[in-house]
Amino acid sequence: FAVLKTGAIAVTTMPLLRARELRYILDKAHVALALCDGRRLDDLRAAGGATHIVPYDAPGEAVSLETLALGKSDAFDAVVTRADDVALIAFTSGTTGKGKGCVAFHRDVLAICDTFSKEILQPTANDIVCGTPPLAFTYALGGLLLFPFRVGASSILIEQPSPPALLEAVQHDKATMMFTAPTMYRNLIPLVDQYDITTLKTCVSAGEPLSATTWHGWHDATSLRIIDGIGATEMLHIFISASGDEIRPGATGRAVPGYQARVVDDAGNELPAGTVGKLAVKGPTGCRYLADAVRQRSYVRSGWNLTGDAYLMDSDGYFWFQARADDMILSSGYSIAGPEVENVLLEHPAVQDCAVIGVPDTARGNLVAAYIVLRDKKAASEELAAELQAFVRQEIAPYKYPRRVEFVASLPRSETGKLQRFKLREAAADAKP
Repeated sequence: FAVLKTGAIAVTTMPLLRARELRYILDKAHVALALCDGRRLDDLRAAGGATHIVPYDAPGEAVSLETLALGKSDAFDAVVTRADDVALIAFTSGTTGKGKGCVAFHRDVLAICDTFSKEILQPTANDIVCGTPPLAFTYALGGLLLFPFRVGASSILIEQPSPPALLEAVQHDKATMMFTAPTMYRNLIPLVDQYDITTLKTCVSAGEPLSATTWHGWHDATSLRIIDGIGATEMLHIFISASGDEIRPGATGRAVPGYQARVVDDAGNELPAGTVGKLAVKGPTGCRYLADAVRQRSYVRSGWNLTGDAYLMDSDGYFWFQARADDMILSSGYSIAGPEVENVLLEHPAVQDCAVIGVPDTARGNLVAAYIVLRDKKAASEELAAELQAFVRQEIAPYKYPRRVEFVASLPRSETGKLQRFKLREAAADAKP
């Protein structure tokens, strides 16, 4: 907020980023001034460049934000800005590779508060909000900062939001609203009865698809309904969602008031209900890539933002996630949505987490490969792999079952909890003889 009051542009970064990642952001956004936690100074200085660094909470530094502030007046007249002046540059989480800079105006910051937050979440000044995503990403920027501040509510910031730390925050600070990802909800379910979370009224999920299994598991454990939503850094926040009695487990929801959404073919023609195609969205926010005309033309076509997701819209206007467009697996002539197979595997009691990708195969074009994190790591065996394959064949069309099953200790995820399938694809390609 102080940055915006000066008329400057804010660029937020995660504390886990290292020098080469920071260098990319510094160069791409032409960052002139960096405010840095003392614990992250080494990485930022190693990034190099001409950026002026001002540390804070950095004992031993001769010049810091604290020393510079000494003797300064606490009065400041905000710079007059226009609605379409740039307020922030947000970098995508890089689930498909290197992050892209997305430009947002001052009006966009208010727009997400007065659409998804006002219409779907409906927070009040009495709410106390917590969550796990880092403020560098727009999911948290909205949920943990903009939405509560817009209505005078309060936020709890958790530096290292593990499942126990999140539940402890809800219990200790009497949180009423929580923002996290499906993976975290799955990890919370077996722990939730150890904490008093009776103050919690609103639970929000985004960052990756929320399966009906996870939704029902959380509801069974807490009686709370998860508000699912799909957003994008390019759009600043969530544009499809549903709350209360409007929720249909397994469906993302309907277009948030103020936005329009439809499913289109490769030529941009709207498809009839019940047909899988590409998700297209438009509304008060939209994609503006920083210095990337090629990607801009690909993402925005005829005023519609193409998110890269494959969706189906039913006759009631509810949108059902199928896959990321690049997560569709073509095997022996069949198109298979990896997340559909993942959702089935997650129903098996032995499975804690999983990812399904296509692995190149001479005979089939691609093999469906499942990478599985077990609840009991010692249970991994060829017999269990065969059992999981049979389970998938029993639940959905047999051609979709994973012909390769690998048990792994963990899956690659971004700090927002998004599954990074591209890293699994890269690893599979490197392992191929």
